[in-house]
Amino acid sequence: MNVAHRPEELVADECVAAIGSFDGVHRGHRRVLETARAAGTPVTVVTFWPHPRLVLGNRVDLLSTLERRIELLEEAGVDEVLVVEFTPELAAREPAEFAESLLRQIGAKVIVVGESFRFGRAAAGNPALLRELGFDVHTVATLEGVSSTNVRSLLREGDVESAARLLGRPPELEGTVVLGDQRGGTLGYPTANLSVPTDLLVPAYGIYAGAALGHRAAISIGVNPHYGGDERRIEPHLLDFEGDLYGRRLVVELWRRLRDERAFSSEAELVAQITRDVEETRAVERPT
Repeated sequence: MNVAHRPEELVADECVAAIGSFDGVHRGHRRVLETARAAGTPVTVVTFWPHPRLVLGNRVDLLSTLERRIELLEEAGVDEVLVVEFTPELAAREPAEFAESLLRQIGAKVIVVGESFRFGRAAAGNPALLRELGFDVHTVATLEGVSSTNVRSLLREGDVESAARLLGRPPELEGTVVLGDQRGGTLGYPTANLSVPTDLLVPAYGIYAGAALGHRAAISIGVNPHYGGDERRIEPHLLDFEGDLYGRRLVVELWRRLRDERAFSSEAELVAQITRDVEETRAVERPT
């Protein structure tokens, strides 16, 4: 799949363009992509980075990094992705200017968007305006209850199974493995200390079952209260894995929240609980 950051880097002269932020590439986003594929080929996704709401001064906890978003779009069958740098200047463009300078330039003959899609200065542009400008526009109805906002709310509550139903896949954490306390290895359960981007949403603290690198994983998210910690740590223990993960990018799926994190009366009690967490992780089914 070709990933472009300027229109002239696109391969196709004409395309079906699907437009949106596509944060998390949830079931609603995939319905837009399916509609685009049904309308013709090649399909080019026009997406924005940074997230428009961040540029406009709002806080947004992202569901996926740009790198992961692009991977998910490729898995969905997209031919090309144009990553548009979202700036205050772009936000201030009149809607017609935005359409002519960007969508016309990439040869978009068909445009597919969600029914709530807005663009341009003061969010004044809408699908009706695109039709007035001569584009063949397909709008896709919103799936009831499916939105990035709702996914974020569920994850903040630790309800990863309900979030998975909206995403159509397990929610994920992503980051780079860095040096940690190395305490897990002394307990018999070595963990990878995951450093995640500051703008990525981290679910409610607790112990989760999930997977990474094709291995099931028991994942601790929190401050390690047993050891009096106060710094957030994200520490997956990959079951039946041997190898060095330091410096590697890791995408961790979250399948189920098993319990709250807590302090124990002894280290032996902690290890016994981790053993139970691992056994429960072996039995958990991957949500879809």
